[in-house]
Amino acid sequence: MKKTIYILLFALVLGACDEGFDELNVDPTKPVQVDVRNKLTAAQGFLSSQRYDNWRANLIYQSTMMQHFSTTAGYWAGDKYTWNKGYASSLIDRYYGNVIKSVEDMLFQLAEEEGPEEMRAITRILRVVAYARLTDLYGDIPYSEAGQAVISEILLPKYDAQSEIYPDLLKELEESAAALGTGTSGFGAADVMYNGDQGKWKKLANSMMLRLGLRLIKVDPAASQSWVTKAIAGGVMTSNDDIFYLQHDADNRNGNGSTFLADGNPRMSKTFIDFLQGDPRLPILAARRGDGSTAPVDLIGLPNGLDSQLLLDSTGEENTDNYAEPNRGIITGEDAPMFFQTYAEVELMLAEAAERWGLAGGDPEPHYNAGVRAAMKMLEIYKPEGAIADADIDAYLLANPFDAGNAIEQINTQYWAATFLNEYETFANWRRTGFPVLVPVNYPGNVTNATIPRRLTYSESEQSVNPDNYAAALAAQGPDELTTRVWWDVQ
Repeated sequence: MKKTIYILLFALVLGACDEGFDELNVDPTKPVQVDVRNKLTAAQGFLSSQRYDNWRANLIYQSTMMQHFSTTAGYWAGDKYTWNKGYASSLIDRYYGNVIKSVEDMLFQLAEEEGPEEMRAITRILRVVAYARLTDLYGDIPYSEAGQAVISEILLPKYDAQSEIYPDLLKELEESAAALGTGTSGFGAADVMYNGDQGKWKKLANSMMLRLGLRLIKVDPAASQSWVTKAIAGGVMTSNDDIFYLQHDADNRNGNGSTFLADGNPRMSKTFIDFLQGDPRLPILAARRGDGSTAPVDLIGLPNGLDSQLLLDSTGEENTDNYAEPNRGIITGEDAPMFFQTYAEVELMLAEAAERWGLAGGDPEPHYNAGVRAAMKMLEIYKPEGAIADADIDAYLLANPFDAGNAIEQINTQYWAATFLNEYETFANWRRTGFPVLVPVNYPGNVTNATIPRRLTYSESEQSVNPDNYAAALAAQGPDELTTRVWWDVQ
C-alpha cells in the first residue's frame, strides 16, 4: 500500500511536466494532490490499523474483559480490571492521526474536485465506521472539529456529546445509502474491501444503521425501533459475500496476527471454551498450547483474573501450556482477514428485531439459524481448513435449537461468539444487552470494584495539550475512568 502511494506521487510529479520539461502544469503555491482513490486504499488499511492498538485496545483490554481470552501475564490489564492508561487510550491515539485524518481529507478533496456523489457516499460510510468505533469505546469524542488541522486550522478540537454524534452518524448512513446505485464506483479496484461495488456499500450503510439503531435500545427505544425499521427497509447484508472485511497480506499485516506472533501469553478463556463445547467452531478457533492438539477433549480454557502466582495457588500449575490458545494454524496469521461487520451479525440483529418488534418477517428463529450458520461458514475466509460442513452445522442447530422463551439472551450470546476477535463490537454489544452473562473477576488491586469496565479512557496528553476541551468532556460525561458509562449505556 505504501509502495503504491510512493509510485503515484512520483508519477504525478513527472506527469505534471511537458515533454520539454519547460513548465510545470500545476499551481506552484499548492502541493501535488494524491489521487483520492489511493487515499481510500490507505484509509481502509488505517481502519484495520496495526499491532499497536490491536494489541492493546482490542486484545489486552476488550478480549479479556469479554472473556474470549485469558492470560496470567500482568500487563494484560483488561483481564484483571487494572488501569494502564497508555494501553486504554491506544485506539484514540492511533485513529485520529490516520483513518480520521484520511477520511476528512478525502471528503474535502472530493468537494474541491467535485467528485462523484457515490464516491463521497462511500467515504462518508467509511467515516461512520471509524467514528462509531471511537465513540462506542470512549463516549464523547472529537467529532465535528476532528481531522481539521490542515483543512480548517483547528488544532484543539472540542469533544462532541455522544448524544449528538449518534444522530449525525445515522443521518450520514441514511443519506449515503440513498446516494448509491448498483454499478461500480469510481474508486474501482482501489476499494480493496468491496472493489467499488456500490450495491455492497449500500448494504453496509443499512447494516451499520441496523447496528447503531439497536445501540440506542436502552437510551431511546422509540428511536431504536425507528432506525432499525428504516435499515431493514433499505436493504441489509444478505450473505457472507457482503461481509465488510479487509484481507491482509505480507505487505499489509493484520494487527491481531502481529500481536499473536509477538506475544505468546493469550489463552482461550474458560468461559468461551465452555460455551463452545459441542460446537464445530471449537477445533478451528482453538488448539492446545503445548502440542497444538485440536481434539475437543484436549481443549481447556484458562479462568480469567489469574496471574502466575494465583494460578499456582489455585491449580498447582506453574505454566499454561496445557490450556488452549487461539489456533495458530488457521486464525492468527498476519495475512488473516480483519472483520468489521459480518452477515452473521446482521442476521442475529434481525432475529432480535423480529423478537422485539415483529420486524424482519416477525419470526426470529429463521434469522437466528441463519446467523449461527453464517458465523460458522465465514471461518473458511481465514483458510480452507476453517470450513465447516453443512451437516455439522445442521447437527449443532438440532442440538441447540432456538429457544423462544430465552430469545434475547440466546441471540446475543451467539453474537458474542460471532464477533470473536472483533472485540470492539463484542464489548459494545455486551454493554448494550448484558449478554452473555459474564461473571466478573476480583483481581487484587483492580480499579473497578470488581466490575467489568464500561469504557476505555482518553489520552493522558489531552490534559496538557487540549486541557479546556478535555475538562469540558469530563464535566459533561463524567470522570475519565473505566467505570464511567457512555451515553447509550444507561443503567
